[in-house]
Amino acid sequence: MQEQTGPNEVEVAPEENLTTSLWESAREHPRRPAVAYREGDRFVEWTMERFTEEIRSVAKGLIGLGIEAGQRVCVYSATRLEWTVLDYAIWAAGAVTVPIYETSSAEQIEWIVHDSEAAAIFCGTAELKREYDAVADRLTGCEHSFVIDEGALDTVKRAGDEVTDEQLDRRATSVAGADLATIVYTSGTTGRPKGCVLTHHNLVWTVAQTNGALGSLLEPGKTTLLFLPLAHIFSRVIQVVVIRTGVVLGFSTGLDQLRDELAMFEPTFLLAVPRVFEKVLNGAQQKAQDEGKGRIFDHAIEVAGQYSRQEARGRIKLATKLQHGLFDRLVYAKIRDGMGGRVECAVSGGAALGERIGHTFAGMGITVLEGYGLTETSAPATVNRPDGYKIGTVGPPLPGVTIRIGDDDEILVKGGNVFQGYLNNDEETRKVLDDDGWYHTEDLGELDRHGHLKITGRKKEIIVTAGGKNVAPAVLEDRMRAHRLVSQSLVVGDGQPFVGALIALDAEELPRWAEQHGKSSDRPEDLADDEDLQAALQEAVDEANKAVSRAEQIREFRVVPQDLSVEDGELTPTMKVKRDVVGEKYQELIDSIYGAQQR
Repeated sequence: MQEQTGPNEVEVAPEENLTTSLWESAREHPRRPAVAYREGDRFVEWTMERFTEEIRSVAKGLIGLGIEAGQRVCVYSATRLEWTVLDYAIWAAGAVTVPIYETSSAEQIEWIVHDSEAAAIFCGTAELKREYDAVADRLTGCEHSFVIDEGALDTVKRAGDEVTDEQLDRRATSVAGADLATIVYTSGTTGRPKGCVLTHHNLVWTVAQTNGALGSLLEPGKTTLLFLPLAHIFSRVIQVVVIRTGVVLGFSTGLDQLRDELAMFEPTFLLAVPRVFEKVLNGAQQKAQDEGKGRIFDHAIEVAGQYSRQEARGRIKLATKLQHGLFDRLVYAKIRDGMGGRVECAVSGGAALGERIGHTFAGMGITVLEGYGLTETSAPATVNRPDGYKIGTVGPPLPGVTIRIGDDDEILVKGGNVFQGYLNNDEETRKVLDDDGWYHTEDLGELDRHGHLKITGRKKEIIVTAGGKNVAPAVLEDRMRAHRLVSQSLVVGDGQPFVGALIALDAEELPRWAEQHGKSSDRPEDLADDEDLQAALQEAVDEANKAVSRAEQIREFRVVPQDLSVEDGELTPTMKVKRDVVGEKYQELIDSIYGAQQR
């Protein structure tokens, strides 16, 4: 059994809550920029004073509406400034934030509002309000519903006209660390979402340790542009970290606008999931190919990976160094400019990044710090440090967090970040949270001699072939997804004679590829059996197979007729494939893999 505890735990007072540091920052640095939002072709900043004034006004309004301490308030919206204002206002009013993904189905909305016993809901748009309205008649306990786009915050503020500063301060300071701060429903790859109960102490403690680990990134004057959903705990923790430390938090208007907004806002670090980094590379590669420079670009990317790997080994070959210097001017600088030009580091979470992507970005001058955690661990449990990262791992434990590798290689986590359990679900809580406070993640891993954690698989996702070979799908799927044509992949083969895969094609890249290769159609269902496409995808499979033994290699694959999506229930909001859903939907394709070739 392996075990590692992160040193230098930051002590957190038991009475501290999530608004404590907010008020302190407003008193000490009222003119410091706090947040920024897009207005036309520029970003407008709010000072800490302006930001906290807005929060206080909304919090008074919530109290004026009759929201009591401990009551739950849902926020059903895309990431935007109002989301963060509401989050802090809810906490200041002593209430509990319950986030809902904007991609959630009506059935999921109904379940979350019902299970959390929410008293109010804020919908981002009229369209989202219609989704809620479809189930609202069955949710009689939710007395208030608002639309942010239709002036919800101003409406709420008017309800607080009679609430005094003293009343608000009493409500805000009466909240202690042990009090409930948020219920975050796991997006989950199977089953109904479970509500993870997180206290103020869970989040304040995690934020303090994260700041201790990533301190050089989190300094006043630094900036980050938030585009991941605030409904996910990863974004929520970063939100609190940056506001606590004086980093300016910019809000993107959406992934479609990200390229323009990165150039506009010029962040110093980014928070992203692996698919974003893959998209950056694929987009740059496509642009190079359109300009007739595809071979040069591909070689430059190869050199970037070589440079990073050689640097990690402590010796960079002269030929690599010379080529790297040339490509830094011709290729890498343009990619860095495309990310805003000032990005020093990026933090990746939500899924495995993959060594190829990590080394490629490091070789281009952008350090991607991979971390690991779950909703149940208040997001981060481990993270690579700017001054000591190791690509291929998710870093050492945060200060005060203990990682244990069980006898069956399961990763166990203990620390102030571990949640209190699942709301209204003691049975599921007992399955994962033992009497000694260890959270059983169901992920598999190992600790290296330096205490860095490496994720090796997931207990429930291990495939056992008919020959008895255990196969962890993640390493194969991550590598395939790095190919420009591959959006998602699903490795199959449980109980079968060999390993196969389903491949979903990237909806943006496929039309470009089809045009380049003179195809009459750019639809996946028309191209699924195309010889040229099959050959291109075989390259992705061959690259993935390099990472595993012969018995674990993919021997057959099929193309699904359309990309997987959150809206169709095939992906979680953090872009994880729902294996059971996709497997059931495309069972005939899976059967064709093994019906076509039993060897």
